Amino acid sequence: MGPDTADVATPEQRAARFAPLSVRYMNVGDGHEIYVETVGRAGGLPAVYLHGGPGSGCQPDHRRLFDPSRLHAVLFDQRGAGRSRPKGLREANTLPHLIADMESIRESLGFDKWLVVGGSWGATLALAYAQAHPERVSGIVLRATFLGTRAELEGAFLENLPRFYPELNDDFLGLLSPPERVQPLDAYWQRILDLDPAIHGPASRAWHDAERILSEHKPSKTRLDLAAVNNDARGLPSTPFMEAHYFRNGCFMNPGQILENAKKLSGIRGVVVQGRYDLLCPPSTAHALLTRWPDARLRMVETAGHSLYDPGVREAVVAAIEDVSRV
Repeated sequence: MGPDTADVATPEQRAARFAPLSVRYMNVGDGHEIYVETVGRAGGLPAVYLHGGPGSGCQPDHRRLFDPSRLHAVLFDQRGAGRSRPKGLREANTLPHLIADMESIRESLGFDKWLVVGGSWGATLALAYAQAHPERVSGIVLRATFLGTRAELEGAFLENLPRFYPELNDDFLGLLSPPERVQPLDAYWQRILDLDPAIHGPASRAWHDAERILSEHKPSKTRLDLAAVNNDARGLPSTPFMEAHYFRNGCFMNPGQILENAKKLSGIRGVVVQGRYDLLCPPSTAHALLTRWPDARLRMVETAGHSLYDPGVREAVVAAIEDVSRV
């Protein structure tokens, strides 16, 4: 962050510095209205934050990644996610739609270029957007690089899950029938998108809880709570439904699209923040990208996994935004 008086400011003063400048719903067509807020300094360096999932949404703490004295940052909930309406709508919800929404937001704010920041699925969207509109990107900051490929999903759920959490893997597969266990990812996505609550309820909760454990370097639980998984009173998590929609459709990209189009990132400066022990988006993925994107550099966080809130990750992202935004 820039030189300011945050160390001596009251909690109320600190909160005020990160309060939204504007909040609105933008009609982007196809029955979707997306939630958009801006923070920081009007007239500052434009930036945009892309949340993960797909399907999660932006959080108030994400505003604090951006120096409010220098940056004019945009945070928005992608179609069907967070506060966007209708929540969970998957019709007309593809990667090209999200890229078009970003362009609509940028144009509506009069930004010529902006710094693009995203983690996990947000990194996928950041890279796909930059490859579609390189002339609109002043720089890129990524965390936990995900390229949107089936191989990455199989690496996380079919290799890392049984290797590091074998008991959790037994729980995860135990919800499926023996024939379904031959292709467990496809089986889970089919169950999650089934219209019957008796089918999609347990599947969505199991997927959410297993993914949560994989995302944390030191998870508080390492097994599925099968009673909670089958408890309808618990409610439904939102991200598994959007994830199943995107993952079953190859994230609406050609196989290997981002790496094949990496040359389109030429001339765009970037920083990639990577947790050494990220089981969902491992260092090998960031390495594969960086070998094809010489204008970017890696910042490895040696004590972290996937989460933005693992020790050292958030600080590394803030520093990366500061560095890229000053060039």
